[in-house]
Amino acid sequence: MASKSFRLEFGSIYQKKPGGNYHYRFQLEGRRKSVCLNTRNRTAAIKEAEQHIPIVQAPTAEIIAAHVKQARGMSSPVCNLSLNDVWDYYSQSPDRATPATLHEHLQYRGTLEEFIRFAGDRQLPVSSVTPSMTDRFADYLRNLEIAVATHNRKIKRLRRIFSTLTSITGHDNPFTTALFRREREEQELDRRRLAFSREQEQQLLDVLDDDNYQIRNKPEVKVLYHLGMYTGQRLKDCVLLQWNNVDLARRMIRVRQFKTGKLVTIPIANRLLEVLQVAETWRVNDYVCPLTAVRYKQIDRHGKTIGDNLVNHEIMNVIKWIGLEPSIPVPGRKRRLSQYGFHSLRHSFASHCAEADIPKPVLLSILGTDVG
Repeated sequence: MASKSFRLEFGSIYQKKPGGNYHYRFQLEGRRKSVCLNTRNRTAAIKEAEQHIPIVQAPTAEIIAAHVKQARGMSSPVCNLSLNDVWDYYSQSPDRATPATLHEHLQYRGTLEEFIRFAGDRQLPVSSVTPSMTDRFADYLRNLEIAVATHNRKIKRLRRIFSTLTSITGHDNPFTTALFRREREEQELDRRRLAFSREQEQQLLDVLDDDNYQIRNKPEVKVLYHLGMYTGQRLKDCVLLQWNNVDLARRMIRVRQFKTGKLVTIPIANRLLEVLQVAETWRVNDYVCPLTAVRYKQIDRHGKTIGDNLVNHEIMNVIKWIGLEPSIPVPGRKRRLSQYGFHSLRHSFASHCAEADIPKPVLLSILGTDVG
């Protein structure tokens, strides 16, 4: 459903869907027409639409051509924008993406750099980037042995970046052609992580109690595994759990999930209670697992979080201790496909709750999701 339109001197602007790009709608020779303005900012849309008004009101083709020539002349200094300057321009655009994490923001810039390296000329004008060039880039990505989803994310990022440039290049977005791969190319792959059996969960706890196996902050890793097994929460929520969200007296844990933003409440099982009571004896700050929390939030010199991978590596080591392979090779990919990880505890938790006849609405409220 289109959002409410805004009248101009001639025609109007509107959004086909809330939050989408604005379109300029007008009447020409008795027929209604519409032009996409490639911006979601109303002020910018009005300014862009007003530049179209002299053209659509022009009585002859000659006058229209003159207006177009003038418009191109006005924007010619910006039309010389090179690939090297795209990121600076895009990062200031009101239509730029607003990723939820710094990591994803860096992924946008990294994908642009990858395309620039492919183009081979940082001074190449943006107006010279053609659909045929983007087609060749898509073929290049196909040969990198990356997942279909990874391929498509790269194209989506570049499509978003170049969508902010159309108003200054006078050309359509070169990344709007059919560059995506089809998900069915990998339909034979089981994307979901496998759940641990009860026996495997016990094996994980046994090796965590065995002094022959050593990893960094092992006592805290043991707490994390118990939290995963008995709450079904994601790794980040468990690592950054704070004591003010743990009520040992009432045996309740409250978690504001990082991924969904939902506040969930989970009862503390007997075995988890024992582990948390031990953890309370080493309490040094607000975090239940203080050393691991600091490690998890570690960043590199570019401001990118790297600690999550460090902690996850230690989690994976425990899984390897019981003879399971966290990931398996996949033909046509360089990266392996994950099959066991901390997230497997979430699936195990859901399975155990279902076996215990826990009502589905209760389970979903604990998991903080509509799909489990």
